[in-house]
Amino acid sequence: MARKAPDGAKLYEAALNHLARYAATEAGLARVLARKVDRWARLAVEEDADPEETALAARRAKAAIPGVIVRLRELGVVNDAAFAASRAKRLTREGKSRRATLAHLAAKGVVGAVVAEDAERELAAACAYLRRRRAGPFGEAPELKVLAAMARGGFSQDVARRALRLEREEAEDLIKTLHE
Repeated sequence: MARKAPDGAKLYEAALNHLARYAATEAGLARVLARKVDRWARLAVEEDADPEETALAARRAKAAIPGVIVRLRELGVVNDAAFAASRAKRLTREGKSRRATLAHLAAKGVVGAVVAEDAERELAAACAYLRRRRAGPFGEAPELKVLAAMARGGFSQDVARRALRLEREEAEDLIKTLHE
């Protein structure tokens, strides 16, 4: 084999390099490290390494990933709860509904994320959504189309209709509360 298989130390270093650039969950970081091992294995086979030895080394490297994740969690470098709180706040400011936020966090591997049910924040997020889409108090768009789009975005019909009925100034004031 031309290249040495990644071990725990190399995977730890790779994880730190990744975390220096990107926010990540434990599950997301595990996927990144597994892809790194897969890339190494693919290159090793392309360089005429023994496929069986390469597969064995890749299995050993992947077995080291949970230990790397635990070490990073203990150091506080990877924190799913902090990731979920930060991402939920950002998504709400962008005009995503609570349901869409929970779906996003689930896709990122945050299991059981808690996003508080706050009717005012949901209404403010709906206003941010409408401003981004230039609809409701922020523009001219057919109400039924906007309601359908908001429903697909996870907003309840009640919240969507309330947001559409607001005056522009009221909607702007609600959006400002998301940045506090």
